[in-house]
Amino acid sequence: MTIDDYLAGLAGPLREIAEKLTPVIADALPRATGALWHGHPVWSLGDRPGQRPVCLVKAYGSYVTFGLWRGQEIADPSGRLAPGARMMAAVRLHRLDEIDPALFAGWLRAAAALEEA
Repeated sequence: MTIDDYLAGLAGPLREIAEKLTPVIADALPRATGALWHGHPVWSLGDRPGQRPVCLVKAYGSYVTFGLWRGQEIADPSGRLAPGARMMAAVRLHRLDEIDPALFAGWLRAAAALEEA
């Protein structure tokens, strides 16, 4: 299964959100590799899926989570990133208009820089 397969299997609104996120991720992380890892899309800087992961996209019943592995280490003046397990942080997206490409790209670049340091 590929990321495209995962996206195609999502319900309409969730698919639209995830499909809007993936080019933002690809543009902000040109050296990352996207693959399914633990059942959902993950973008990593290592040679294999999940090695030096930067971000994930995971659909739930009524929202899509856009998560960053080291998100708690990223400055977030917007206050939108909610802390999660370990050092992760994420934002729950219920609607397309909740995606802020410039903000999310900044988070992604900061997360990648942490992994590259």
